Amino acid sequence: MKITVRIAGNWMYRMRRVLATLCIGVLVVFIGYRVVFGANGMKVWQSKRAEVERLENDIERQKLENERLQHHVDGLQQGTPSVIEKEAREQLGYVKPGEVVLFEQKAKSDPKPVPAAIAENTEQKR
Repeated sequence: MKITVRIAGNWMYRMRRVLATLCIGVLVVFIGYRVVFGANGMKVWQSKRAEVERLENDIERQKLENERLQHHVDGLQQGTPSVIEKEAREQLGYVKPGEVVLFEQKAKSDPKPVPAAIAENTEQKR
């Protein structure tokens, strides 16, 4: 029995560096995977960063739109003639004397489409 213990102990002594290296390698692979694909990993961070940039661009666009609308409101409140005339022309359809207004008529859609079978029957009777 001492011989088997000595052989197993000798084998473990020789293989300890290999086993330690394998354990460290597995640990490094696990940690690397968590760093890249984990809950707070690089992939998640990159997607969050892209979302932040998109939202910042959206905020900037909304600020410019807000400034434009505020300028328009200020013009209406101050009674600026050009702004009031523009609103009257757009909303109320006012025109100046001598102006020609062109309207594009939209095609009216049929409220009740006729099924194909009924259409065929009515054509055959005629």
